[in-house]
Amino acid sequence: MNYKKAQFWQLDVTVATVVVRDGRFLIVEETANGRLVLNQPAGHLEPDESVLAAAVRETLEETAWEVKLTAFIGAYQWKAPETGRHYLRMAFAADPVAHFPERALDEGIIQALWLTPAELASDQARHRSPLVWRVLEDYLAGQRHPLSVLSQL
Repeated sequence: MNYKKAQFWQLDVTVATVVVRDGRFLIVEETANGRLVLNQPAGHLEPDESVLAAAVRETLEETAWEVKLTAFIGAYQWKAPETGRHYLRMAFAADPVAHFPERALDEGIIQALWLTPAELASDQARHRSPLVWRVLEDYLAGQRHPLSVLSQL
């Protein structure tokens, strides 16, 4: 690639969590770009935060569910066609631990839902990005890596 010396390119690092209870996935219904969309609990990595801590924090902030991470599903790179922004999504599997229904959800979050794989598959037009279904497909196919493959130094 031909980049000018003064130009620095950086992608957005995000985390997403696949939480399953009784065969249903914990999904966030949120507003994005004027649309009502579905997404895993997900968000941006903050400065000095590990990706593991970010996944737990974002899940709590967006769903009011405390979770315990169990596995790393994978890393997914995607360019949003409408904005041209590049994303690297780090996706995790997690077990639900505790629900705090009195907790306010992040701005833009309408509600947290528990949806079946069939419900999510039939509503792909409402997914926030193609990353949502791709991560779920990999999870359903059994793709899991130990959390120890990730390190923060």
